[in-house]
Amino acid sequence: MKLSSAEIKKILPHRYSLLIDRIEELEPGKSARALRCVTEHEALFTGQELAVLPETLIIGSLAQTGACALLTLPEFVGKTAYFGGTKAAEFMCPVYPGDVLELEVKLEKIKSSIGSGKATAKVAGQVVCLAELTFMIG
Repeated sequence: MKLSSAEIKKILPHRYSLLIDRIEELEPGKSARALRCVTEHEALFTGQELAVLPETLIIGSLAQTGACALLTLPEFVGKTAYFGGTKAAEFMCPVYPGDVLELEVKLEKIKSSIGSGKATAKVAGQVVCLAELTFMIG
């Protein structure tokens, strides 16, 4: 299943801070693959000589990707997913304007209203971040 940014906004409450542009592949309750096109026109790059996407925003993009996988499960439709935290994260190289972040989250465990998953961010097929994320449903 693919989702446009308009469809993602119906699932996530982050309408004004949406960190993903589209979902390329979605298997509710199992996994999601998304894209984020990093542009120099993002407000965070204004006035910076060397523009690099902050690592926290890479994690945030992965979290929103995982939230889409969770919130498309019938029992969670209409609910809110909260980012519970990062168990581990490793960053291999920086992400720059002009890069397209390929985001993938595979949910490993969903118990009651808490879930966890493994996340990978790539640029041009090269891994830039590996992380273990937790989510809570409210």
